[in-house]
Amino acid sequence: MALPSVVIAGRPNVGKSTLFNRLAGRRAAIVEARPGVTRDAVETVVEWGGRRFRLLDTGGLMPPEEDTLQPLVHAKALEAVRQAAVVLFLVDARAGVTPVDEAIADELRRARRPVLLVANKAESERARAASAEFYALGLGEPLPISAEHGLGIDDLLDAVVAHLPAGAAAGEGGEDEPAPVRVAIVGRPNVGKSSLVNRLLNEERQIVADLPGTTRDAVDVEWRAYGKTYVLIDTAGIRRRSRIDSSVEFYSVRRAEQAIARCDVALLVVDATEGVTEQDQRIGGLIAERGRAAAILLNKWDAVDARERPADVAAAEAREALPALHYAPIVTISARTGQRVGRLAGIVDKVAAAHAFQLSTPDLNRFLQDAQLYRQPPAVHGKPFRIYYGTQVDTRPPQFLLFVNDPDRVHFSYERYLENRLRETYDLEGTPIVWKYRARERRPAESVFTRPR
Repeated sequence: MALPSVVIAGRPNVGKSTLFNRLAGRRAAIVEARPGVTRDAVETVVEWGGRRFRLLDTGGLMPPEEDTLQPLVHAKALEAVRQAAVVLFLVDARAGVTPVDEAIADELRRARRPVLLVANKAESERARAASAEFYALGLGEPLPISAEHGLGIDDLLDAVVAHLPAGAAAGEGGEDEPAPVRVAIVGRPNVGKSSLVNRLLNEERQIVADLPGTTRDAVDVEWRAYGKTYVLIDTAGIRRRSRIDSSVEFYSVRRAEQAIARCDVALLVVDATEGVTEQDQRIGGLIAERGRAAAILLNKWDAVDARERPADVAAAEAREALPALHYAPIVTISARTGQRVGRLAGIVDKVAAAHAFQLSTPDLNRFLQDAQLYRQPPAVHGKPFRIYYGTQVDTRPPQFLLFVNDPDRVHFSYERYLENRLRETYDLEGTPIVWKYRARERRPAESVFTRPR
């Protein structure tokens, strides 16, 4: 059963993102002391009193006129409001009723959704008393709170839960289900990340414009495909730090980097018309450093002349330019037309399964024995290198500990040979593989490389 949604709405800069972070229990939305920072709807799941609901932080219903994305932000906020189980209409208790508040109240009445009027920034007795002024909006009794200081939050959550429809019990239908795969869509600004999210969801969920930096938050969105549920994390484009010229951009980049850290699978979106850039390489390095499963998506393929630049040539060029992601499959797609986008759920499943791969110790040692029989480890400085046995010590990504005679004699070419053979044997495309070594004196019974007589 889909969880009911609770939408935070109101004019810009009344503290919507601060309230979202307070209810979410983490800094999930960017907070900046100027209007218009939030654009897309940022989403998380909140549990209170044995009930669960989706919480959405929207852009202001009436963004400042100088924002070129004003109509899109406004439309997205209204769309979220019309689908909400409960709307939290946030106003500023210090500023009192404004003409913009009155206009938003009219729109909320037309939406015909349950509305809780929430007077924020009411940490002082004077502000709490002044919040009574908002009765004039005709939306019931205002609930005074302070999102910044956490005042009145419990009462607000009690009111939210009381307005939720039946069901949505904590853990309902989900205790025995595996956690959904978290998929971060990352890349430079304006390579089509939000367009890809919209195509996957088959709805205009994210704001898309020919303007770098449209997405600022790392936005979590539920994606259902072929009977499975995933969480898509649409991130702000990652720019070089030398080009980050505002605190909003700084936190956008931080959110994108944190999205890589908390995802299971990273989809690196590259503009196929431009090819791999230095910044794409840096992002690929971040994914590899975090040990994330990955796929490389060459987007805007509909704008490439495949006769002059065939897909296999473009893939080979990307492979050479992104050595850190040597393990990642490469797919040419078009988020605009939907070309090959339908394959992505299967690719995500495959690389996520490889990322969680686990091999028993007997099977690993049989693999090591067969690999050794086929190709002996090279001697280093005339001294032999021996592997006695191994065991898997972790997953996501798979990590293997090999007990050897001397870790300093490991040759990178033999490690690459073991990795490639392991990938071929168990179909581990899409995940990094980590090898660790520990010195141990040989014991005859422990050697897995004794040749049969």
